[in-house]
Amino acid sequence: MTTTALTGHFDATKVPEAKKPNAGFDWGRLIRYGLLLLFLVIVLIPVYVLLVTSFKGVGDADPSRAWLPPQEWTLENWKVALLGSKSGEYGKIFPVLPALGRTLAMVVPAAIISSFLGSMNGFVLARWRFPYANVVFTLILFGMFIPYQAVMVPLYKIMIQMQSNWGLPSGIPTLALLHIIYGIPITTLIFRNYYQSVPQELMEASRVDGAGMIRTYVSVVLPISIPSFVVVLIWQFTSAWNDFLFASFFGGNAETQAPVTVTLNAIAHGSMMTNYGVSMAAALLASVPTLVVYIFLGKYFVGGLMSGSVKG
Repeated sequence: MTTTALTGHFDATKVPEAKKPNAGFDWGRLIRYGLLLLFLVIVLIPVYVLLVTSFKGVGDADPSRAWLPPQEWTLENWKVALLGSKSGEYGKIFPVLPALGRTLAMVVPAAIISSFLGSMNGFVLARWRFPYANVVFTLILFGMFIPYQAVMVPLYKIMIQMQSNWGLPSGIPTLALLHIIYGIPITTLIFRNYYQSVPQELMEASRVDGAGMIRTYVSVVLPISIPSFVVVLIWQFTSAWNDFLFASFFGGNAETQAPVTVTLNAIAHGSMMTNYGVSMAAALLASVPTLVVYIFLGKYFVGGLMSGSVKG
């Protein structure tokens, strides 16, 4: 046994040198951030064009000057887009502000009603088995894969009959009904997948306590369904808000009945000469509600996705 071992001392000269951190340049991080910056610029290019064009005057808002800043900044385009114009250099332009209100009156009830219907369907199909449940679920999902264009003509005839025979108002009420119906397949799929991840012990405990299907749904299932409701509400809100096909067929008059997408189309093509400044300002105004929804509910949307609400 050596003296060093007996005395407990050690020779510092024999201790291996600690590895020094790599002092070289991190090219991997530079490439990652460079690619992210490139993608960000590509995504924001249309927003930049929309924004700068909305502040240009009638003569300055020209496609050849789309990348250039305004020669003279003006808010007149925003005023005309909000309140409309009946004559003058802008021509007749429908106001966006009433169209925004009509669209909100359509998408909010459509999103809420279709979400609750999908939640009830998903709960029954996931936890309360009955004969041919999988067949019923498959038939519901089949509605997701039918192109809107394939059923537009018969759907239009059905809506006309409902308006004449049952007194269904045209415009916003008709569109709300259509979005509720067409939203049921996707909402049912999301909620069914989410409820299948709920522990079966919760269902069994409610049965032991004497709760039936409705009480179990209201008292046990609904309180834990907030993540899926956030996902479905955002999905349905944006889908109905951005819809143009149904709106162009069933929206009615662009000035007094139709949602904002039809009004935007009327602003862009309502006169012989397109006013790009007003069109860009109107498009930005129309995108504000969906942008606000994603700003305030975006983190909950991601949380709902991660919680298994779209897990197959």
